[in-house]
Amino acid sequence: MIDVNELRKGVTFELDGNLYKVVDYSHNKTGRGNANIKVKARNLLTGANVERTFSSGQSVQDVSLDFANVQYLYKDGDNYIFMDNETFEQPAIGEDALGESAQYLKEGMEVKLTFYKEKAIDVELPTSVDLKVVEAEMAIRGDTATGVTKKVTTETGITVQCPNFVNVGDTIRVDTRTGEYVTRV
Repeated sequence: MIDVNELRKGVTFELDGNLYKVVDYSHNKTGRGNANIKVKARNLLTGANVERTFSSGQSVQDVSLDFANVQYLYKDGDNYIFMDNETFEQPAIGEDALGESAQYLKEGMEVKLTFYKEKAIDVELPTSVDLKVVEAEMAIRGDTATGVTKKVTTETGITVQCPNFVNVGDTIRVDTRTGEYVTRV
């Protein structure tokens, strides 16, 4: 059992027969009484997001997870296919279970796959990925007095706010935790 005060972003727990991963966490202590712990979590089996409020002192069920380093191969319908680097098995994860992580996957990319009862349920991405810009807004000359940005679209289809000097064909580094531009590569 895990005390709800120990729940933090990224922690996986079981509640009411469902498996959840904490997306956001806030701890609120008023003057008197118990603290309230508000958790936004993603159901790893269905992909649905839920918000739960716990009172201090409650606990949730801990889960045993397995991990494997895998390589992303391709998308087949609604499933993403990976290959285990050691056993060469090819586990698949549904698009709804991946959530926003699917936007950052590129063929050949190395990631860490999470297994629960020998079923692939989640993927852990590197902190940043390098993506090629395929579409960019036109920069307007003279817009350099302030930190003006423009929207660019990457090879995986995500839209990122970038500085004006980023053009089509450039490769940019994107932070997978926030979805923000880091640097031009």
